Amino acid sequence: MSKIGTGVSEIGTGVSKVGAGMSKVGAGMSEIGAGVSEMSTAANERDAGLTEVDVSFASQGFTLAGVVTRPSASEAGPAVLLISGSGPIDRDGSHKRLRLDITRQIAVALRHAGIASLRYDKRGAGASRGDFLATGLHDNVADARAAFETLRAQPGVDPERVFVLGHSEGAIITVAMLADGAPAAGGILLSPTARPGADVLRWQAEQVAGDLPPAVRFLLRLFRVDLVAKVARNHEKLRATTTDVARLGGARVNARWFREFMTYDPATDLDRIKVPVLAVAGGKDLQAPPGDLAVIRDRLGDRATTVLVDDLSHILRSQPGPATLRSYRRDVIRPVDSRVLSAILEWVAAHSR
Repeated sequence: MSKIGTGVSEIGTGVSKVGAGMSKVGAGMSEIGAGVSEMSTAANERDAGLTEVDVSFASQGFTLAGVVTRPSASEAGPAVLLISGSGPIDRDGSHKRLRLDITRQIAVALRHAGIASLRYDKRGAGASRGDFLATGLHDNVADARAAFETLRAQPGVDPERVFVLGHSEGAIITVAMLADGAPAAGGILLSPTARPGADVLRWQAEQVAGDLPPAVRFLLRLFRVDLVAKVARNHEKLRATTTDVARLGGARVNARWFREFMTYDPATDLDRIKVPVLAVAGGKDLQAPPGDLAVIRDRLGDRATTVLVDDLSHILRSQPGPATLRSYRRDVIRPVDSRVLSAILEWVAAHSR
């Protein structure tokens, strides 16, 4: 789901590239705005008070790498597994061309609240082995489960008070893990979805079509290009593939991930979750439908705590003015919204007593 921004940016180079560019729509939520290099110095600085220990763990024959962040408390306490969004994302929740820094900032906030955490490089990213393009959604769930067991075994962590937090695709992975009986104390879903992946991709395409620059929208109208229909056709092509990786519009894409994502419906798994869940969505999210909070609330009943932050975008930053993907390069310079961090800390504290 992450290449929406990349695909859209290519349209402006000529209508002939619309098909190739938009074939990438939905390739993962977290790579949007790839190519951005504007980062603040503050965002790159490490918190001097952090106690971090590098760890590695095995999953399906691959060695993945991550880091455990610990508070200074001597007694065993709660901990949170942090799962990033889709794409080749490192332990800090960043793409190599866009430093979102989401999971690192959450880890820092948790540590200052006396809560340990583990975050890790996804397959093919950072120090983790494997090939991102050949990795399916269910592989990502297996990797997260292995990371979860690694965190539970860490010194200073109470294995009965370990939570799972996921952002974007990570929220989907969290739902799958909890539904399959991972012994977690609870789950935290940031920018979540609660409908089949194919429906999410279609919804994303509709939002992207309305967010294109005026000049691009003019070209699409001039050449009678139906962007949403084009995207739908590309998704059908992906459904017809049988390999892990396929070519679409001249680009290599993670075809198996797409097939698994399009058929997976988190709503069915929500029915099987028995632990408390916090779900936080943004009113200006153009990649995960904020209205899905209602589905999460309905499916989980009193086990769910839902929070809608009206001016929050998918990358967990506030966004003035109309919702848009095009301001990500500016938005990401600012830290993760404090309302999101506060909601996480208060909920974990209330459920880890």
